[in-house]
Amino acid sequence: MTCFTADDIFDIAEAMERNASEFYHQTSEKASDEQTRQVLLHIASAEDKHLKIFQCMRETFVAQHGIVVEEADNRSAMYLQAMADARGWEGRKSPLEELSGEETPAEIFRIALNSENESVVFYSGLKALVSTQSDRQIVEEIILEELGHVSVILQKLKSLG
Repeated sequence: MTCFTADDIFDIAEAMERNASEFYHQTSEKASDEQTRQVLLHIASAEDKHLKIFQCMRETFVAQHGIVVEEADNRSAMYLQAMADARGWEGRKSPLEELSGEETPAEIFRIALNSENESVVFYSGLKALVSTQSDRQIVEEIILEELGHVSVILQKLKSLG
């Protein structure tokens, strides 16, 4: 049986948030219009806030609870380990490496949406692994934060047509 501590999980979550922030900051520099640039910077700022939230959650909850995540069949553990090894880019290269600088705002937001959805999937899988209601509540807060990003991106894509 594989065990992950809350510290392990927060390491992964924090790496995901750092990577997302970097993605949004760098794509904002390549944005062809000011409105797109501002939306990307807004999401980058939110990612930075999420990183701080996760860091505070780690300090508070790990100190209070010493959360341990366990699972029996190892599939979920293998997924978590792959996430950790990929440093939050779901086992693939960073979306930044895929950008040419010629992407339209819609293309940038589709890439961002895909990454945000993958984060939601990761945290949803994690929620199934934790053993107590308080632990699930922590993960649910993380999911809600990421869904907020999805909502902003979907609104922007809708406005782009």
